[in-house]
Amino acid sequence: MEKILIKPLSVNSAFKGRRFKTKKYENYELELTYKAPIIQVPKGKLLVFFEFGLSSSGSDIDNCLKQNIDILSKKYKFNDNQIFDICVKKVVVKKGFEYIKFMFLEADKYEFKLVEIWKIQQHKSHLGQKISILN
Repeated sequence: MEKILIKPLSVNSAFKGRRFKTKKYENYELELTYKAPIIQVPKGKLLVFFEFGLSSSGSDIDNCLKQNIDILSKKYKFNDNQIFDICVKKVVVKKGFEYIKFMFLEADKYEFKLVEIWKIQQHKSHLGQKISILN
């Protein structure tokens, strides 16, 4: 991994003025909030897995993160500054079959095991098993 000594630029610092939610965002927020299952998000530092099923291979994977994190943190009542690790995967699907998958784990408990956990989660979901990595 390469290290560059530079302060990362935040989204807030990258743009001038206020940004306003579009009607499309507001509708998406309502739908995601409604469809997201009832789960318990661990306390403390979080490790988050996202898988985005997108119908265009040209879609930028990072464009999906901010609004989904904001919406899910609001639904599950946690501060998104608790997220210390994120693992993101893009899957190209047919139009009309787009989706989002996500999972929250305690970051300290699983530090440096991201790839291992992701492979276990994928293997179990392909077998149709209920996933229980925390136990």
